[in-house]
Amino acid sequence: MDISDVVRQARAANVRLVRFLYCDNGGIIRGKATHVEKLATRMREGIGQTLAMQAFTGVETLAAVEGMGPVGEFRLLPDPQTFVVLPYVPASASMLCDMVRLDGQPWEACPRTFLKRMVARLAEQGMRAEAAIEHEFYLAREVGGRFVPADQSLCYSSIGLDEQAEVIDAILSALEAVGLSVELFHTELGPAQQELSIRHADVLTAADHVCLVREVVRGTARHYGLYATFAPKPFLDQAGSGAHIHFSLWGAEGSPQAGKNLFYDPQERGGLSQTGKYFIGGVLRHLRALVALTCGSPNSYSRLLPHFWSSAYTAWGYDNREGAIRVPSPFWGREAESINLELKPSDHSGNPYLALGALIAAGLDGIQQRIEPGEPVEVDPGNLSDEERERLGIRRLPTTLEEALDELERDTVLLEALGPLLARSYLAVKRAEADFFREKTPEEVASQHFYKY
Repeated sequence: MDISDVVRQARAANVRLVRFLYCDNGGIIRGKATHVEKLATRMREGIGQTLAMQAFTGVETLAAVEGMGPVGEFRLLPDPQTFVVLPYVPASASMLCDMVRLDGQPWEACPRTFLKRMVARLAEQGMRAEAAIEHEFYLAREVGGRFVPADQSLCYSSIGLDEQAEVIDAILSALEAVGLSVELFHTELGPAQQELSIRHADVLTAADHVCLVREVVRGTARHYGLYATFAPKPFLDQAGSGAHIHFSLWGAEGSPQAGKNLFYDPQERGGLSQTGKYFIGGVLRHLRALVALTCGSPNSYSRLLPHFWSSAYTAWGYDNREGAIRVPSPFWGREAESINLELKPSDHSGNPYLALGALIAAGLDGIQQRIEPGEPVEVDPGNLSDEERERLGIRRLPTTLEEALDELERDTVLLEALGPLLARSYLAVKRAEADFFREKTPEEVASQHFYKY
């Protein structure tokens, strides 16, 4: 795809507006739109944005970040490969964008560019990464000024499939229309809670898909008088919603192990290679800081509780769904290609480009430093005594966003990977959000996150 291809497709689909979208430090998908008559020009020149937008918070305030005020701008430069015609709104299409300086170079505060840098860092080591996300969300109605679940369905029940069959079919049809391959769908634990999985892809495409899924699901649900929320804990008395990351490393083209899943070793338990174990070791070492990026909102920490299958400790295990990292059983006959790692403390309030890029940085540190993850945990780590967890090196994940941000500020590996400007702006945005919600009740926090995600 190039500019002429995009323009041709847009005109053929009778598109009038093309959205130039990005996901900001607050985890909010924002952007501007160009009329199709100016599409080619805007694709070459980009659309201007004030530098301050990367200091804009999820509560619509401006965090104090040096150089991100009223002076200066960056350009939203779209990736033609991400062009899709949006099936849930009239005459509209979208593309996902990089943030580019006026000299044409990538802006250091761009989350998508950060992920590209981490992909390049892997390539230097002869590796590439793939990912897939499990998307959990609720369907809800607004009743008397408050949001309530759209039904009272049961976990995995056919009742839930029947209750929302029409809207779910429309959502799946819309996802297919924008080129997303849905692998699985089912009702989840909470009433009207849904889960769908999108086929794995290279990590940059996977991050793009996270944004697209959110847009398509929410936009389609509105046609049925429903709100789709990807907030981590929209209903405090119900199950939370995650964005579990399934991740694998492969030999890059031209490397000695080109095309091979580097996490696979048939001689090891569960088929997990030593490289995979080192990767886990790195993630566990940095996990208390990493969650500041993968679980990016105050509402996230109402979800990360013991015994809720969302993970609350720096533990790992084979098919242990209370572990922060689960090694899923591979598929029969496809063991070599299907072995992967699942990161459970991750949700949709985190920017997907930052989450996946930081996951790579942490795991790569584990590989390079040969960090052992310790023994896999065979039980719910929340059932272990404090002494047992200390002996096993298992720590509680942060219980607030502030605590996670403190950990991130101390993590030199993740800060170096992010770079000074991106790290500084992200921390400022998240500190501002944490301050905004500090005096609010958990109910107020949940209510105000509901519509954002």
